[in-house]
Amino acid sequence: MADTPAKTVEVNLLGRSYRVACADGEREALMQAVAYLDGKMNEIRKSGKVMGAERIAVMAALNVAHELLSIKLGSGFDVGLAKRRMAEIESRLDAAIAKQEKLF
Repeated sequence: MADTPAKTVEVNLLGRSYRVACADGEREALMQAVAYLDGKMNEIRKSGKVMGAERIAVMAALNVAHELLSIKLGSGFDVGLAKRRMAEIESRLDAAIAKQEKLF
């Protein structure tokens, strides 16, 4: 099986644009990771305790690393996966509701 060549995808974190290499089959996972990280960064920024995009990024990275280690060392329940699945379900529900609202 040949490796899928990576393509460049533009992502946004805290309103800043970044270009990231990503294989076609990994795009959805990348976008979920971006949404999750952007949410974490926005939570930190809104708290007002940390200033500056670089410091916010470091704090978000530490929080995500802590979550990952807690999952690996803890019960084994993948909270991040559960949140991503819930977000996907919510997105599908929103799309279905929007289609229904167009009918009326």
